[in-house]
Amino acid sequence: MPKTNWLSQLPSIKKGESSALIWLWLSLLIVVLDQITKIGISASLELYQSIPIMPSFNFTLLHNKGAAWSILATAGGWQRWFLAGLAIIVIAIITAWLNRIKRQEYWLASALALVIGGAVGNVIDRIIYGYVVDFIDIYYQTWHWPAFNIADSAISIGVVLLLIDALRDIKR
Repeated sequence: MPKTNWLSQLPSIKKGESSALIWLWLSLLIVVLDQITKIGISASLELYQSIPIMPSFNFTLLHNKGAAWSILATAGGWQRWFLAGLAIIVIAIITAWLNRIKRQEYWLASALALVIGGAVGNVIDRIIYGYVVDFIDIYYQTWHWPAFNIADSAISIGVVLLLIDALRDIKR
């Protein structure tokens, strides 16, 4: 019995149909917005400085050397390259997935493109600075959600869209 990899099990587009790689424009848009906002915030604020925007919402400049919620932040430096490498592998896998679906699968394609764009935005930070720039601070009274950025938002929205798409497929 010949071995097949899991990616070959995904449905692939037929000859004459165009792939969803055109949706990488959305990934590029996320990367550009993410980097512009991070550069702007970093130029405007000192580390840990906070500017109130509205009730329960601040811009606060933070540097996250770890993963989500600062997991591994104090690991000693190896996490920079581990997390960057892991993200690059995930980006490659999701890009291959995007290439195997039809351009017209808007919901799935946009979800994957958002995840790719967010991952690329954070990888850029990790490689250049050794940390991810976070600045969106949402809070209630004294409880603060972990700070995040545009890239993190795109990843989160993309994952939610993927879950909705999966639920829609189950319903069909």
